[in-house]
Amino acid sequence: MNDKIVMPIWSFGLFIVVMNTTMFNVSIPGIIRDLGITADLGSWIISSYSIGYALSTVVYSRLSDTVPIRRLVAIGLTVLGLASVFGIFARDFHLLLAARILQSAGAGALAGLGLVLASRYIPFERRGRAIAMISAGSAMAFGLGPIAGGLISEFFGWNGLFVVTCLVLVVLPVLLRLLPKEQPKPFRFDILGAALTVVNAAALLTAVTQRSALWFAVSLASLAAHAWHLRRAKEPFIAPAPLKGSSYRKSLAVGFCILVLNLGNLFLMPLVLANLFDKSPMAIGLTIAPGAILSAFLTRFVGRWIDRYGNLRFLLLGHAILAVVLAWFSWGLAVSPAVIMCGYLCFSPSFSATIASLNNETLRILPKPLVGSGMGLMQLIQFFGGSLSVAVCGLLLALQKDLPLAGDYKHVYEFLLLISLCSLGMLLWYRQTAGNDAPKPSAEASGLNRAADSR
Repeated sequence: MNDKIVMPIWSFGLFIVVMNTTMFNVSIPGIIRDLGITADLGSWIISSYSIGYALSTVVYSRLSDTVPIRRLVAIGLTVLGLASVFGIFARDFHLLLAARILQSAGAGALAGLGLVLASRYIPFERRGRAIAMISAGSAMAFGLGPIAGGLISEFFGWNGLFVVTCLVLVVLPVLLRLLPKEQPKPFRFDILGAALTVVNAAALLTAVTQRSALWFAVSLASLAAHAWHLRRAKEPFIAPAPLKGSSYRKSLAVGFCILVLNLGNLFLMPLVLANLFDKSPMAIGLTIAPGAILSAFLTRFVGRWIDRYGNLRFLLLGHAILAVVLAWFSWGLAVSPAVIMCGYLCFSPSFSATIASLNNETLRILPKPLVGSGMGLMQLIQFFGGSLSVAVCGLLLALQKDLPLAGDYKHVYEFLLLISLCSLGMLLWYRQTAGNDAPKPSAEASGLNRAADSR
C-alpha cells in the first residue's frame, strides 16, 4: 500500500465525516424553526449522530480483526453516502432524524479503521506522521465545521449540509482501488456482546446528554449484564485481553481526559465569543479557524518529529501546552476575543500532536491480533469523554447562572485545567511503568514478528 497517497485521501474523507458533527450545530435554531419542533427534539439531530458515530466506530474496528478493510469501507461509505442523499430531501423531523442515524451508521468506518490501517500496513518509523495527518484532519474539521455550516445554511438551507457528506461517494472508488486486498478470516460474531456494547454506550451517553436518572439506571443494568457475559463468552465482542495490561488502562484514561479538554473547549469558546463579545456565528467560526488551519499545516512536521523523538516526549509537551492555554483562558478570557484566537492557535496543534502520539503509543503496546478491538475501545472511551465534557460544562454553567458571565466561564475553564493536570499525572505514572505490564500477545499471535513496533 502506498501510504503517501492513501493516507491523505483517507484524511480528507475523515475530515468530511468529522465536520458533519459540527456543521449542524449552527443550523439547529433554523431546523427547530422550520420544522416547528422543541429544542429538546432539535438536540437529537446532534446527539443521535454523535452516539451512532461512536458506536459504529467500535463495531468497524472490532470487525476489522477478521473482515477485510476494503469490504468494511465499502459498506460504511455507501451507507453514509446514500443516507446523505436521502437527507437532502428530508422535510420533516422523523425523516431528518432517520437520515442522521443512518449517516452515523456509516461514518464510523473511516474513524474506526484509519488507525487499524496504519498499524497494519505502515512501518513504525513512518506511522507517527500518518496518525498525525489523521488527527490534524479531525482537528481542522472541528474548527471549520461551524464556518461551513453557517455559509451553507445561509445560502442553501440546512438540507444543503447533506451535500457535503455526499462527497464520500467520490472518495469511495478511489480508496477501493488503492487499499490492499485481504482474505477474510473465520470469525464467530458475538451478537449478544455487540448488542450489549451498543446498549452500554447508548444508555450511558443518553443519560449524560439528557441528564436522566432512568437512563443511568438502564446503563448500570446493561453494564452488569455485559460483565456477566464477558465471563462466559469464548470470543467476546469487546476483547478483555487488552484491559489486563495497566499500560493500556492508563492510556485509556489519558485519552478520555484529552477529549474532555478538546470538546469542552470547543463547546465553551463559541459561548464566550457570543455572550461576552456579541460575535455572530460567522465571526465565531473565523476566530476559531486559524488554530484549526495551523494544526493542519503543522501535520507534516509533527508527524516527523513524533517518529524521530518518540511518543512520550510529545505527549508530555502537548499536555504542558494544553494546561498553559487553559490557565491563560481562565485568567484572561474576558479581556478580548484575541485571547481566544491566540490561545486556540496553540491549543489546536497541541491537541493534534497529543492525540496522535497517544494513538501511536497505544498501537505500539497492543498485540497485533487485538489492535481492532483495542483501538475501537480507545476511540469509544475518547468519544464518551468528549460527550461527558459537553454535558458537564453545560451543567456547571447552569449551576452558576447567578454569577457574572465571565466568572461562570472562568470557573469552568479552571475545571478543565484540573482535568489536564490529572491527565498529566496519569501520563507521568504511565512513563514510569510503560513496558513492564503491557498485555501479552495471545497464543495465536505468539509467532508474529513485532520487532518493527519496538521503541
